[in-house]
Amino acid sequence: MDQDPFKEYLKQTEPNMRDKGYAWNTAIGLQAVDGLKPSKYLLETAIQNIEGRITLEEAQKLLDVYYKENPKIEDGDDRTEEADKVSLRIAKLLSEKAFSFTPNEYISIHKKLFTGVYHHAGMIRDYNLTKKEWVLNGATVLYGSASELRATLEYDFLQEKNYSYKGLSMDEVVHHLAVFVSRLWQIHIFGEGNTRTTAVFFIKYLRMLGFEATNDIFAENAWYFRNALVRANYNDLKNGVHETTEFLELFLQNLLLDEQHELHNRSMHISGMFANDQKADIGAKKADIGAKKADIGFLKEYENVLLSFSVKTIAHVQKMYEAFGKDIVFGRADVQAVTGLKHTRTSEFLKILTEAKLIEPVRGFGKGKYRFR
Repeated sequence: MDQDPFKEYLKQTEPNMRDKGYAWNTAIGLQAVDGLKPSKYLLETAIQNIEGRITLEEAQKLLDVYYKENPKIEDGDDRTEEADKVSLRIAKLLSEKAFSFTPNEYISIHKKLFTGVYHHAGMIRDYNLTKKEWVLNGATVLYGSASELRATLEYDFLQEKNYSYKGLSMDEVVHHLAVFVSRLWQIHIFGEGNTRTTAVFFIKYLRMLGFEATNDIFAENAWYFRNALVRANYNDLKNGVHETTEFLELFLQNLLLDEQHELHNRSMHISGMFANDQKADIGAKKADIGAKKADIGFLKEYENVLLSFSVKTIAHVQKMYEAFGKDIVFGRADVQAVTGLKHTRTSEFLKILTEAKLIEPVRGFGKGKYRFR
């Protein structure tokens, strides 16, 4: 079972079932921003709730019992329990109508989502941070300074609260919303879980503004949403890279206006190397690898291992190497963005590369991180 079963509920004419289907579909899809995938048990439990067989409270109890009886070791390759618990909590928050546009509400959402998952749930970080981003070729966004986080958050909320949407065209509305949510995310007020918290808060704010946003855009494009936030907050002027909300606006136009823009992570990479989606030209058959070793180019040092792979797998490896090289540490979500593989296939793919000793797990960069050997 995967996310596809939720789509049928988005088409339901019965509002309660449709709304619950949207909440669960979005909640589960948002886990992709951290490369997480909920368990089959969680998906089955979600279906029971959508169909009215159990309440969210009963779903919570079932999940608690499940993990008491089936404890998981939270190592670099398995954060399933986190994905399950946070998914359920997001579904619950999206099912609630209550909302207040305040900094405290934003902080409260983080606490509700991550209590018992992160020790700092609902706490403002007291240290500065950087994060290497695939879409920035390993560079980092400049996040809010630890000494100014609360003040910056309150300033952004005050500016938005005093902003008038009266008389704006929908294009202007979308642009302003893109600026607001990108600035809110850039503060990065928490140590972890900023994107999921921002997404939940933003969805509820959009509802307050009168938008339904009950479709599968967040569910299917959560990683695009995060990369669009990154691009909206990064400048490298000497290399001609400017912060831009254009990608975020495409996302919002699909979400709010039912437009049909194609949303591709590769189009946002600052190098432009994936803009045309050109796959590596390494021949049509495995035999070509032996005859045209030069086609492998900078992957030549891995030639003996690659000879045992399919052409499609080699193309994925080459894209990864072009994006990360040997210096950039990457995770499952990064690999998904580069290769276009689905959740399950990405995990299998990383396992294959690890066993083949092409990549190796690394510590000190968070859970589930790798780099080329």
